[in-house]
Amino acid sequence: MREDRPELTRRHVLILGGTTEARMLAAALAADPAAAVRVTTSLAGRVEQPRLPDGEVRTGGFGGALGLAAWLRAEEVAAVVDATHPFATGISANAAQAAADAGVPLLVLRRPGWRRVAGDRWHPVASLSEAAALLPELGCRVLLTTGRKDLGPFTGPDRLPALDRLRFLVRSVDPPDAPLPRHVDILLDRGPFTLDAELALLRRHRIDVLVTKDSGGAATAPKLTAARQLGLPVVVVTRPPAPPGVPRAADVPQALAWLAATATPPS
Repeated sequence: MREDRPELTRRHVLILGGTTEARMLAAALAADPAAAVRVTTSLAGRVEQPRLPDGEVRTGGFGGALGLAAWLRAEEVAAVVDATHPFATGISANAAQAAADAGVPLLVLRRPGWRRVAGDRWHPVASLSEAAALLPELGCRVLLTTGRKDLGPFTGPDRLPALDRLRFLVRSVDPPDAPLPRHVDILLDRGPFTLDAELALLRRHRIDVLVTKDSGGAATAPKLTAARQLGLPVVVVTRPPAPPGVPRAADVPQALAWLAATATPPS
């Protein structure tokens, strides 16, 4: 019964996290006693030592959209904020379906994507496979910053033979999954990165082409500035579309305003 669970007198907000914005939102909600919010952040568990947010933390999947909808009902969640990575299409689709099934309001919190400026030599592509196909004509020494689980198009059995002639520098937070490119160096590092450090990295490894996803944000943007200053081509994987019909916020203040207007205390 409700009197045996005093936490249910507060609004319960689920944040699907893993981004800087997710941690900032959790911190803002947890720090405001007037908000009367119980905040739970769900992490996918893909990073071995994630930066933990304030409030409660749940790690691991829910069992698809059906499992997430059941969890939302059981935990009497008042609102869900999908603040996952822009390329986490699976959980975003599950969140949209689960929120609709459970009748829980859903907001997508996405930082704006990067914008090309004068001097950029960007090559937009729709997928990592397109990025891999384009690489041999752009350079020989590649800085690959697309994530440790996304090396398949560069290493798998269907890869272009020309990729085996390239030298890759793979940068990720945790060690990348096998198989790896034939010629590869691994750099384990976590942003934010500085412009001076990125310039030094590109020069030290004689990088002549950069591959990245359009994750947006300031923490990893210096690599784009460094590539611009050095005149390097950048293969940019464009973002997949967010779930249709779901309201969006570009930053934490917008998300807080939406929560204030949407997530009402349980009756």
